[in-house]
Amino acid sequence: MTNFRTFTELVLERTEARSAADAFIFLPDDAQGSVPQHLTSAGLHQEARRIASWLQERGATNRQVLLLYPSGLDFIKAFTACLYAGAVAVPGPLPAEQGQHFARVSGILRDAEACAVLTDSANAPQISAWLAEAGFTDVPCLATDDPAQGDADAWHAPSLTPDSLAFLQYTSGSTSEPKGVAVSQRNLLANQAAIQRSMGTGPETVCGGWLPFYHDMGLIGHILHPLYLGTPGILMAPFTFLKRPYSWLKMIGDYGITSGGGPNFAYDLCVRRVTDAQLETLDLSTWTGANNGAEPVRAETIRAFTERFAPAGFRPETMFPCYGMAETTLLVSGTPRNAAPRVLDVDAEALERGELADPGEDGSTRSLVSSGITRDFDISIVDPETHVEKSQGHVGEIWLKGDSVASGYWKRPQTNKEIFDAAISDGMGGHDGGGWLRTGDMGVLKDGELYVTGRLKEMVILAGRNLYPQDVERAVQLTDKVFRIGGGAVFAVDTDREHLVVVQEIRPAELSTDLHTLASGLQRFISKEFSVPAGNVLLVRPGTICKTTSGKIQRTLMRKLFLEGGIAALHEVLEPAVRELIASAEAGDPADAGARSLESVV
Repeated sequence: MTNFRTFTELVLERTEARSAADAFIFLPDDAQGSVPQHLTSAGLHQEARRIASWLQERGATNRQVLLLYPSGLDFIKAFTACLYAGAVAVPGPLPAEQGQHFARVSGILRDAEACAVLTDSANAPQISAWLAEAGFTDVPCLATDDPAQGDADAWHAPSLTPDSLAFLQYTSGSTSEPKGVAVSQRNLLANQAAIQRSMGTGPETVCGGWLPFYHDMGLIGHILHPLYLGTPGILMAPFTFLKRPYSWLKMIGDYGITSGGGPNFAYDLCVRRVTDAQLETLDLSTWTGANNGAEPVRAETIRAFTERFAPAGFRPETMFPCYGMAETTLLVSGTPRNAAPRVLDVDAEALERGELADPGEDGSTRSLVSSGITRDFDISIVDPETHVEKSQGHVGEIWLKGDSVASGYWKRPQTNKEIFDAAISDGMGGHDGGGWLRTGDMGVLKDGELYVTGRLKEMVILAGRNLYPQDVERAVQLTDKVFRIGGGAVFAVDTDREHLVVVQEIRPAELSTDLHTLASGLQRFISKEFSVPAGNVLLVRPGTICKTTSGKIQRTLMRKLFLEGGIAALHEVLEPAVRELIASAEAGDPADAGARSLESVV
């Protein structure tokens, strides 16, 4: 399936060969009684040619085009049209309202140097107004669902090479300095082949999911992989899943979906929200690859989901913990086929020292979930400071090489030299030939399998110990049902020493004590469980914790907001030295000596 020079050539062949067969089926929000929307391969081919002709007429070949759509078939037509036109697609989040959403896409539009914006008729007026107001007067906006725009017969196949850019994947993060991963046609073909080998997908595969289309897993795993295979893709909007997790699982049974998944929180949500009555209507027996990635994979989540949905035909070996990132196009590693996820229990204190060791009788234990094996990459575990390779069983930064690794970030030559062209040191002044991608993730190899332990920049170092913030967050959230699962952020701030800060969302309806008592108990628990002082605790409303589009906690952003006094707490306890770090408005608060409570708001 790799006898193509470019992904565009492959898609052209697939759409022409499958003709009347469904390429995609989109399920609108069923609360409105909507019916499934079908897009045949012939229909996709026709519409992509029409839109591509508009792009070619306006000189968009080899230039960037911003795509701003709600979840739906129009996005797929527009992305395919960019491939057909030889344009570089730039998927972005649809600005839902004025403010930060527009700030983010403004940054993307400016950084990508987009020559046009594609959207639908419902959103074109608002987006056109935004473009004018922001000064992008030379950037036209096209509503691609207007059949009068473009002429399919005027389209001509682009001249592309394997090194031609296919799209820019902007990573979630700061709105002021967005970074677009430059994914080439070669990268895209290589990673699609890697996904196929790792997951065992083929002609009988039916992909399906709900992730945002502008997110790498949603785009590459749920849209482009079906195109690569020449098989149907079944899709729904993220808000449909978030409102009714049952709808995702029902879709799997209704359409015989075999491959598709989401971040760890999605499986947690299904366990909590799918009722016994709903469970009885589900059939998950066709599901052979339930991808679990984009955020830390939890052993307890795997166990709970597998046990809960076993009566519906879900098998242990269906769960597919995996590891990947936009910088590698998508997938890096995954659980071996037909094998249940492997969970490794290790001594927590040894792990904090960067070593794997069996749990002691009296010591604390941490459960690591394997991210599987790497088939299509060279992988090395490297000391992030010395750049010397670590031996098996020792924790270091994950470094990668392979055809799926992008050339770098768009227009970031200095950053690309540091991140995409790292060299391993021999410890005596010599280096290898370089070309390694520094992932920023910490991990360890054991028996050929990769275990991801945390993020390099988010690691908390207290009293010489390396604490993984996700461990503290999860432990906190399991102590009381008042704490929202996945609704916490742990990070460190520095004065004359490191201070741990815990920001945790609560469920007011589950509150059985006052907030002062709750916070004090949380401090005692962290001190006892992790042997570190927990002098800074903020209890906040649901929705306060910032997350990426895939559900990852944005700890760096939360730390920034905290230091700026930008987190509105229902109750907070701050050490005096930490209080001095935050914004002047907070520093002048009369409650400097102790806790500040807004319990009346709850």
